[in-house]
Amino acid sequence: MFARLGFADPARAERLVADSALTGLIDPLDDDFADGVIQALADVADPDLALLTLVRLMESLRTKIASSPDDPALGRELPALIATLRHPGPGRERILAVLGASMALGDHLIAHPEHWRSVAEARTRTVEERVERLVSKVSLPPEGLTPEDALRVYYRRGLLGIAALDLVAPDPLVQLPTTAAALADLAQAALEAALALARAELPEEAEQCRLAVIAMGKAGGRELNYISDVDVIFVAEPAGGADEPAAMAAATKVATRLMTACSASTSHGTLWSVDAALRPEGKHGPLVRTVASHQAYYERWAKTWEFQALLKARVVAGDREVGEDYLATMMPMVWQAASRENFVDEVQAMRRRVEAHIPSAEAGRQLKLGPGGLRDIEFSVQLLQLVHGRTDPSLRSGTTLDGLAALAAGGYVGRDDAAVLGSAYRLLRTLEHRIQLLRLRRTHLMPTSQSELRRLGRALGHRQDAATTLLAQWKAESREVRRLHERLFYRPLLNAVARLDSDEARLTPEAARERLQALGFRDPKGALRHIEALTEGLSRRAAIQRHLLPVMLGWFAQEIDPDGGLLAFRDVSESLGTTHWYLRLLRDEPQAAEYLARTLARSRFAADVLRSAPEGVQILGDAGGLVPRSRADIERRMRVAASIKKTPEQAVKAARQIRKVELFRVAVADLMTGLGSSAVGVALADITEATIEVALEAVSRATEARTGQSLLTKILIMGMGRLGGRECGYASDADVIYVHDPLVGVDQGAAQAQALEIVKDLVRVLGEPGPDPAIGLDADLRPEGKNGPLIRSLDSYRSYYDRWAVTWEAQALIRARPVAGDNDLAAEFLDLIDPIRWPDSGLDQAQVREIRRLKARMEAERLPRGADRRTHFKLGTGGLSDVEWTTQLLQLEHAHTYPTLRTTSTLPALQALAQARLISSADHATLSEAWQLAARARDAAMLYRGRPVDQIPSDAREADGTARIMGLAPGSGQELAENYRRVGRHARAVVDRLFYGETEDGPFGGHA
Repeated sequence: MFARLGFADPARAERLVADSALTGLIDPLDDDFADGVIQALADVADPDLALLTLVRLMESLRTKIASSPDDPALGRELPALIATLRHPGPGRERILAVLGASMALGDHLIAHPEHWRSVAEARTRTVEERVERLVSKVSLPPEGLTPEDALRVYYRRGLLGIAALDLVAPDPLVQLPTTAAALADLAQAALEAALALARAELPEEAEQCRLAVIAMGKAGGRELNYISDVDVIFVAEPAGGADEPAAMAAATKVATRLMTACSASTSHGTLWSVDAALRPEGKHGPLVRTVASHQAYYERWAKTWEFQALLKARVVAGDREVGEDYLATMMPMVWQAASRENFVDEVQAMRRRVEAHIPSAEAGRQLKLGPGGLRDIEFSVQLLQLVHGRTDPSLRSGTTLDGLAALAAGGYVGRDDAAVLGSAYRLLRTLEHRIQLLRLRRTHLMPTSQSELRRLGRALGHRQDAATTLLAQWKAESREVRRLHERLFYRPLLNAVARLDSDEARLTPEAARERLQALGFRDPKGALRHIEALTEGLSRRAAIQRHLLPVMLGWFAQEIDPDGGLLAFRDVSESLGTTHWYLRLLRDEPQAAEYLARTLARSRFAADVLRSAPEGVQILGDAGGLVPRSRADIERRMRVAASIKKTPEQAVKAARQIRKVELFRVAVADLMTGLGSSAVGVALADITEATIEVALEAVSRATEARTGQSLLTKILIMGMGRLGGRECGYASDADVIYVHDPLVGVDQGAAQAQALEIVKDLVRVLGEPGPDPAIGLDADLRPEGKNGPLIRSLDSYRSYYDRWAVTWEAQALIRARPVAGDNDLAAEFLDLIDPIRWPDSGLDQAQVREIRRLKARMEAERLPRGADRRTHFKLGTGGLSDVEWTTQLLQLEHAHTYPTLRTTSTLPALQALAQARLISSADHATLSEAWQLAARARDAAMLYRGRPVDQIPSDAREADGTARIMGLAPGSGQELAENYRRVGRHARAVVDRLFYGETEDGPFGGHA
């Protein structure tokens, strides 16, 4: 029978029912307990807990009566309690509900059994009644209690009444706002009573100040939990002729005593912590300030989240006039917060920081901070309130549910969305309340044990498989909250421009512009035009766009350039027109849609490439689509595309069409997965080499077709500089030198003329405006530089290097690598240059001095006018040139002894130098860090701006965009610049020692 009634331990329940403490309460002849206490226990959250606590309560009351025979009032409590419990009615229902839901409140009743009437006769009380009751008990505590103990005892007595009404409500979700407000009112009464206690203990200090207590957070919003820190701000003004410093010192003492009166642990426990960390400067700032001091701080120093926190500020204790003056001063600033620069970025960054600090073991159990939790709802509502509350005072509520209702009533969110979100909020808060109520412990985690999940499920009315049903309900609501997050912000923006009938929220144009501006769009009018163009009409395409855009607008808004992202998305969408696969891909592949939105709003370079090759979107839906392709694969596809074209111009254009898709692939992979500077350099070099190879083939075929015979000479293109080192950037030219070798029996002059013609045609077709960024072939590193022939024969190179080569040319050849043309000629040319770049005797002192002089001259003459030497990527302090010249000097000196130094790439060369102990591991780390930072920053700046950038941008927005691409948080542009200068200084110190030889300290300093 006990099992049927919901008892988890029927045997123990049967023993407890027979306990003598229940004499007079249980009829031993009533076998089925129909309509009795035991039957009533079947309706509570935990029948076993309720029965056990009931036995202990009855024992406690009998014992207390026996120890106080001269107290007739106490003696009447037992028969009154028995009568209440024996008869069905609100009294019995409330008592059993509390006993079955809260061990902590059960323990209080056992300690104070006469308080049972506070449960049975519970009623709704005004805040004034609660304040009067607690203040009177603290001012004149009952016999045996100190003021602090009286505060605790009678606070819990008030808590009993609130819990009683909450636990028997027909629908706890409907009851939630009333319960939360009552808990906030009780906390307000406790703060007022604690202030009365502090004033009584510190009368002199109390006379010198007028102190007001401002509730923040849930206490301020009248939506408090059963157990929670109470967030406050203290504000005071001088009184009684006291000067301000003395008044603030006195107010600080009073406020400190108020805090300990609530938080200190006594024999009767504690209430909760009073947390003043939301004050200006947080825990590092003064505990109490004047109104003027608060105003000065918020006008000059406050961050966005501090204004957001003030949204819930409310006067709860102390001097009302001072408190209202504080609110009148602060609130106008709160409602202008959304106009601050980076408003949404800062709000979202705060949300990300909160999520990042959730321990991984708790993430799946968090009711408050986890995905789809209470904080998601609260942040969403507060953000919309701050955006639209500037012009609509009806939204200015500190209570989440009231704010949500006002947003729906004003048309700022859809009514259906608001209803679903409000229901989720009520459920999550009710779960939080029931979990906390059990032990009166501050927690926001779902339990894991089956017994506690069963108790929690029963508390919400589930009787069959309560634990499983509860978990399913919670997970469903959390998913809905996460899904609605995008709709809440962005769906009404579509309705603002739609010409369709809709029951959903329809923002006015002005409200839509306000929201877009707050979300980071710099041109909200333009954004609305783009949204309208994408969604207008009744076509299937417009319908899918209306489905996609609310989510994509959210992704655009989280990036540095949402306007550019939305415009590029419109351009790409219009270019692809009715293409069947495009919108289907974005609809069915959420990650593809997200990557597209974030890429377009993060990188003008990627957006411009995609505009010219919109079909590149397809790679976002391919498995492995963001893995850079090998040179062989790219070259094969380019060769196939070029082979069917009639002219070299058409062939190269077809190859470049593939090139731009590959550039987009690398850019997206870089932006979304963080390839790193080395992987980007290799990928871009492969794309460039494949394009040059296929272009050379096309031009060569055209020459053969025109002359009617095979080529007279073999041609080789050697990559130099960053191309040779496979360290290409998005803005890199292709440094090359051209080599040819006439066939046997061919006239040397004719071969030279044909080779020159082919090279000029190659430079022309690759440099023409096209669908992709042009490839500028730069041959300035050839013998004699710009004054020498554009292309030489192998024999001419051999003669020149034997007679005329200077040291800088040997240094340039370090990075020489075949990238296109004849393989046999490549092998011969490498045999020719290897002794030059890896000289058997290293360098003599005159050659070292020549390299140093050339480097010093370059530093003095080549830095552009107005450039910042501290942040210039190539020529600046500790920049690319510093690291590369240092590395190459050491390669020239030591590669004859250490074959591992014979590499064209900077980072492998540095690694080899460290392994050979030619530089220290610390110097290796410093130089590698500086080179990678400069290379990465240059690539990131190019990705952001879409055009070459030579140094860390001085414009704050551009620096921020660059920093965000590099993985830094929004608003980190200044941090990037400072870090770049610091790394550069450290690297330059190493360069001065290793390259210029400013110190000689053994194997790890200077040169041998």
